[in-house]
Formats: sequence, C-alpha cells, structure tokens
Amino acid sequence: MSSSILSVHEVCKHYRSGAKMVRAVDGVSFTIERGRSLCVTGASGAGKSTLLQLLGGLDSPTSGSVMLDGIDIYKLPDSGRAKIRNKRIGFVFQFFHLLPEFSAVENVMLPAMIGGRRARDKAVRLLEAVGLGGRIDHKPSEMSGGESQRAAIARALINDPDVLLCDEPTGNLDSSNSESIYKLLFGLKSESNTAIVIVTHDASLSKRTDQSIHLKDGRLV
Repeated sequence: MSSSILSVHEVCKHYRSGAKMVRAVDGVSFTIERGRSLCVTGASGAGKSTLLQLLGGLDSPTSGSVMLDGIDIYKLPDSGRAKIRNKRIGFVFQFFHLLPEFSAVENVMLPAMIGGRRARDKAVRLLEAVGLGGRIDHKPSEMSGGESQRAAIARALINDPDVLLCDEPTGNLDSSNSESIYKLLFGLKSESNTAIVIVTHDASLSKRTDQSIHLKDGRLV
C-alpha cells in the first residue's frame, strides 16, 4: 500500500470577477504521506484558504485533480464527497465554529452522530486527551479561546480522519495558546497516521513541519 494519502496535481481554481479573471489557485501540485505534516504559507489573498477548500472537497477546481488515498474526490457525486468529508477529513478553523447551544462533548460528538454512530465515550476520551477532561459539559461561552480550539481539534478527530486540514488554527489566539495548540497538533501527528495540513500566514511554522509550500498569487514559489 502506498504511503501517500493526499496527492494534488495541477489544481486550478479560476473565476471571473467583473471583467477580471481571478486565478485564486493556479497549477498547484504536491503529495503528502500518512503521518506527515505540511505547512502552506503565503500573504493574505495568496490562495491558501481556497487551496484548503479544494483539498477538503468544499469547492470544485476549475481543473486538476485532488486524490485522497487514490480516489479522485472530484469524480465522486456530491453525496460521495460528503461522506469523505465526514469520515476521512477533519477540519479545524480559525474561529472554532462550535455550536453555542451545545456542550463541549456534544460538539465533539456531532460528526460521528451525522455518520449514524453515537460516540460519547470516545468524545470524552478525546477531550481528556486535549486537556479538557474537566470541561466536557461546558458550553463554548464558558470556555476560553484556547479551550474552544482544543475542543474543535477533538471534534475534528472523532472519526479518525486520514487528513486533518487546519485553516489558521491559531489566528485568533495569543502566543501562549498558539504554542500550546501547535504542540498538541504535532503531538497528535506523532501518535497517529493522520496527515496534517496547516494553512498559516506565519512563515516560521514551516520550520516545524515535515514539508512546506509557499503560495504567491495562487502559484507555488
């Protein structure tokens, strides 16, 4: 079995804005193996978040392919991509996106419940693993930013994803909490076969990941 889990070949995302053709992502190619980490850096507007959406099956490319474990996800019907997003890809966002009316453990359980499984015991174990064993019944309004992001990471891991996609995961946190989140992410990588892709404006993070790419105007430089 190939160790490659995610292969991107000549992916483009172009769209028209008035009379102008915007090349948000323009011919990007790379491969990441299981259990490896990749940092995607670039200035605001470089195409980082658009690329992450393409990797996660959230937006269709203009051309090119995104292969997850040998499957071209954009040759699947919408229902097939939705299953891959739920079961094989985890998402961590800058602003957490926890549901305010639910407790931490309920938020973590949600992706598993969508897949038709109840997973409270596993959700509790994950919250304990990210240091929130004493906060499982707290709602997002009762947690700090760093705690909310830890809960979001636990939620992203509930279905044992092949790939964890992180979009500026510390962009809303102070330096102390940012360092704590990165230590958590890299620790998880070392303990599992999950590949981690981190999109960030912080170029120094590229020194801590196994691989790094830099985008400028949608292209690799």
